[in-house]
Amino acid sequence: MKNKHILFTILLSSLLFSLRGQTLDDARNWYLEGRYADALPVFQGAFTADSTHAALNQWLGVSLLKTGRIMDAERHLIFAAGNRIPEATLYLGELYGKLYRFDDAEQAYEKYQKAHRRDKEALARLEQFREETAQLQRRALRTEDVQIIDSLVLPKRDFLAAYHLSHSSGTLKPLHDFFNNLPAGNETLHLNERGDKLYYSKESPESGHDLYTMDKLLNSFGNERKLPETINGKNNQAYPFVMNDGLTIYFASMEHQSLGGYDLFVTRYNLATDSYLTPNQLNMPFNSPFNDYMMAIDEEKGVGWFASDRFQPEGFLCVYTFLPNPQVTLVEQDEPAYTYRRARISSIAETWREGVDYGSLRMAARQEKVTEPTFAADFEFILNDEWVYQRLEDFTGDRARTIFSQVLGLKKQLEELKGELQEKRELVASSGAADGRLASSILELEKESETLYRQIERLKNEARNEEIRQLPKYRDRR
Repeated sequence: MKNKHILFTILLSSLLFSLRGQTLDDARNWYLEGRYADALPVFQGAFTADSTHAALNQWLGVSLLKTGRIMDAERHLIFAAGNRIPEATLYLGELYGKLYRFDDAEQAYEKYQKAHRRDKEALARLEQFREETAQLQRRALRTEDVQIIDSLVLPKRDFLAAYHLSHSSGTLKPLHDFFNNLPAGNETLHLNERGDKLYYSKESPESGHDLYTMDKLLNSFGNERKLPETINGKNNQAYPFVMNDGLTIYFASMEHQSLGGYDLFVTRYNLATDSYLTPNQLNMPFNSPFNDYMMAIDEEKGVGWFASDRFQPEGFLCVYTFLPNPQVTLVEQDEPAYTYRRARISSIAETWREGVDYGSLRMAARQEKVTEPTFAADFEFILNDEWVYQRLEDFTGDRARTIFSQVLGLKKQLEELKGELQEKRELVASSGAADGRLASSILELEKESETLYRQIERLKNEARNEEIRQLPKYRDRR
């Protein structure tokens, strides 16, 4: 028995020497270069041979943290910090910030500061970590008061099964279902209600993944166009979803000052400038220090979905179903711990309000697609003495339909402008006087509203004339 124990010790030492001498040094170099994903499997293999090596726990913990496996990283960093590796306390502070444990993060930073109180370079580095954590804390304190009615944990490859869109909201599909030459993955494309326009991401030679759009021409798709640089940054953009107006697009990005991994953004096409507006980053809890993506809002059902891998095991994510707010409303709470829980989505029941039947809402959200939606007038557009259109489907010409969909989008923008203008006018009326900035803002809004109104009327006439030209062809086909 004694000989067997000696033999086992020799074999273990030999394995550890091999890892350190041949691959562990390489992994350390990758670690120092920031290539954490490359170094991680080597560190994991070395850890199985020697789990008590303090520096190895430090390298492994940081590599797990930097590759998104935050929950697995904590024990390794605690072990390293407890074995007198001060660098571990710096990354523990970063980790606690990502877990919304901001008091614990500051305590870890104070330990690091104490250990490096005479090292100017280390203290400057500490300030960068503190600022990143402070930014997360500021964002957490501006958490949106959104009602989350359901959550479902799924493997990443199957996560679209949680999205039950109505017919009017189009279709979400795995990207490889459309592009047969692509390997199976969890990236997606969005096909509009009519099935003649799709949005998707693909790898770009200049950067990571960028967003593209394509139109249906006769029986096949073509006319591929890359979306502008206001959307496509230097890093990955993916998971697009376009609202019914054809102008508002949600997407996920690792660019645009992402909090960590993919974050959710929204932008809108501006017809006046023929370009997209600067994307707005959504508030917490939609975003987090983890990967958050695939925002979809079904206006017919009055619900939305988004996916996140926060606090999930590797290979899984959680799809949340929520009730979209007509306008952004933040959580109002004097106790920061409550707001942090809402940012983290510690409990979906904590987001609920009295008197709401969430069971029925969940049932409605899970219903399959409505293939024949109940008729309802969306608008009233007088074409001529004989024809009055009430839905986009009433248009017989594709171009006229596209033009009028732009009209609907501009009308929505105009209503929002009018609401903002009314608020500022009421502010002037209540105060009895207006400062220069407020008066200037009102004047600009009035000019913008007038411009939008003229654009709407011009496009309505253009759509009317185009549709009237198509009517004889349509009647002949009938």
